[in-house]
Amino acid sequence: MGIKTKNTEKVDVVLIGAGIMSATLGTLINELNPDVNIEIIERLDVVAAESSDAWNNAGTGHSALCELNYTPQQADGSVKINKAISIAEQFEVSKQFWTYLVDKGIIKNPEDFIRTVPHMSAVFGEKDVDFLRKRFEELTKNNLFKGMEYTEDKKVLAEWIPLMMEGRPLDDKIAATNMILGTDVNFGSLTRDLVANLSTKENFKLALEEEVKDINRNADGTWEIAVKGLKTGVKRSVNAKFVFIGAGGHSLLLLEKSGIPESKGYGGFPVGGQWLRCNNEEIIKNHHAKVYGKASIGAPPMSVPHLDTRYIDGKQALLFGPYAGFSTKFLKQGSYFDLPASIKLSNIRPLLSVGMDNMDLTKYLISEVMKSPKDKLDALKQFMPTAKLEDWDIEVAGQRVQVIKKDPKHGGVLEFGTEVVAAADGSIAALLGASPGASTSVPIMISLLKKCFPERAKSDEYRKKLREMIPSHGQSLNDNETLCKETRKRTHTTLKLENFND
Repeated sequence: MGIKTKNTEKVDVVLIGAGIMSATLGTLINELNPDVNIEIIERLDVVAAESSDAWNNAGTGHSALCELNYTPQQADGSVKINKAISIAEQFEVSKQFWTYLVDKGIIKNPEDFIRTVPHMSAVFGEKDVDFLRKRFEELTKNNLFKGMEYTEDKKVLAEWIPLMMEGRPLDDKIAATNMILGTDVNFGSLTRDLVANLSTKENFKLALEEEVKDINRNADGTWEIAVKGLKTGVKRSVNAKFVFIGAGGHSLLLLEKSGIPESKGYGGFPVGGQWLRCNNEEIIKNHHAKVYGKASIGAPPMSVPHLDTRYIDGKQALLFGPYAGFSTKFLKQGSYFDLPASIKLSNIRPLLSVGMDNMDLTKYLISEVMKSPKDKLDALKQFMPTAKLEDWDIEVAGQRVQVIKKDPKHGGVLEFGTEVVAAADGSIAALLGASPGASTSVPIMISLLKKCFPERAKSDEYRKKLREMIPSHGQSLNDNETLCKETRKRTHTTLKLENFND
């Protein structure tokens, strides 16, 4: 039943949340069909202020070059790399789309959002060194990981990561891999560029400081969105043929309001975080890499420790962390009642099951919350032995909500990834979850379009335009060495990235 209102605006597409996902989807739709009317509704007063903001995420350009959680070691000692290959492929798709946007003039200055920063993995102790060596051997058999270097030589390590080697005991067992074509991505800047371009279109509207209060299906299959102005108090209604919920942690709450059967059984597990942010310019300039280690036992994947070079607003920065924590908020600027509000009859069993099965994770997150600044410094010292507390400040990171879903065997499972949940007729869809998220936003949104608009996705016109935007569409870069090299050379040249190794 629709929402009764005197003033109902009609649009083709409503995108809830002004982050990287909505900005990417809106841009794709506009490029594929410029006549479509699009409205983005955002509860905050600016674009990209939550998970897409540069200080709220790692900005790694997640391509599995350095993230060890994408290459788990099996019980027999072997290293599983299929997820790493998949994520690397997806990030190349995102880079191709961004290259298209630069070529078309939609993005004027790519250096504002993407920079070359080597991606490295560093591990300590014989057992983990053996793992990293095996990982390197397996990954470098594949085209997407050609050019990766491995070393246990302390002289080489001192050149790669001088901050991490200074003051380190000579008998420390340490190894690292280095991929020089890694990137740092400011997804906040990218989102603002995409939304700014959309805002030049007559058939686009950006509604800031407006909150979606309800979502209901009309008899004709369209959707009625009840919206309230947070400063004005004015209520309005928007009628849309298609709705995308890309509201970060709030996506689950809004999906539940839609009442679609596909939303039943989903829950959310919130994970907060903090960074240590370096305030010493001498230290900052002596580190130029994203160095990822192994997560502590019981830690969620987004809490993998890393000493991280960032470029934000044109200035180099250095972060360490993130330190995980638990909060019942689903957004950084959310409510402590978010988690209780998400609990429904349909997801109580999965939530309880996950709670029982993940007590170690819960205890870990609570222990992280209780850590003092000195405790945080001790963790940093494993990476940087000479670290001093006065050189670092606490920076609050973004809030993530991990997906909990029904499972026939266990009642419920906790998943550390992203998932698109869509109605059977494709008229509404939501993105749940986190990592690798923003880095793979383009392939995720292309998959969403295929899922929600299957007939249009089959048309020759659609496929032709998609190949124009993503030249490798439908082909595997990992299976084609020549195509992989040509694609990377083109994207790195256009995006003004350095260190392309052909």
